[in-house]
Amino acid sequence: MAASLWGSGVVCSFCVQGASAYAETANDSRPQTQADLRFAAYRDVLQRTVHGPRVDYQALARDRGMLDRVAVQFAEVPAATERGWEARDRMAFWINAYNLFTLQAIVTHYPIRGSLFSLSPRNSIRQIDGVWTALKWRAAGRDVTLDQIEHGILRPEFADARVHMAVNCASKSCPPLSAEPYEGADLPRQLDEAARRYLASPAGARVAGGRLLVSSIFKWYGGDFVKEYAPIDPGPGPATDRAIRGFVKRYGPPDAAAAAKAGARLAFLDYDWSLNDIDRPAARD
Repeated sequence: MAASLWGSGVVCSFCVQGASAYAETANDSRPQTQADLRFAAYRDVLQRTVHGPRVDYQALARDRGMLDRVAVQFAEVPAATERGWEARDRMAFWINAYNLFTLQAIVTHYPIRGSLFSLSPRNSIRQIDGVWTALKWRAAGRDVTLDQIEHGILRPEFADARVHMAVNCASKSCPPLSAEPYEGADLPRQLDEAARRYLASPAGARVAGGRLLVSSIFKWYGGDFVKEYAPIDPGPGPATDRAIRGFVKRYGPPDAAAAAKAGARLAFLDYDWSLNDIDRPAARD
């Protein structure tokens, strides 16, 4: 089933066919400004299916139509309209798009049962071929992959390292999916809360054996934090280390922030790529 719906480099089918079909029956006019795009349907989806750090993918799969209707809003926004928004509105739009399309990728292949011989967990998003580089969705007048959204739009155009706390990779070690859409008018608060929420979790930051243990996200993207956060920790050492400590000083829980302030040696946590699905009772034989 999944193979028939998705192919390498193929645009998601509902974005072409479902978008026009839905537009014919929708009561609301096509969203023309960020203020009009209130993400009401997306908010409803998130509030019903996000439970703390976990997501109820089974419920999402049962109500796939709602998820597809949300995506129609993103597909219908004209490119010129999106380009005319303020930076905060654009950043919020693309964070929401990334998280929405990740949900769709998971639901399309749910339940994920990958190869036993893979180095990744069997239910991991990494078992979906081309999930970041080949699968495409329609948003704001362009066909985009998840990598294009993250590395071609969000990181270079907005240069805000807090984006790494907001985009969700559907895995247990990634920052939790927010239960509310990101909105430009409230984006600074939402990004701050996302950073604090992640660093307060065992997957984000913790102190053990005199070391400050942080997510491998900081190892992969440490350079993104340097400009804003290295000056917070002006002591000796590599700029990326100082940036990580600076970020933890600002957003971490008291124990982690204190360790960062004391110059604790950094170490990176193993990353759990298991699906961030809600826990379900084990099936009986």
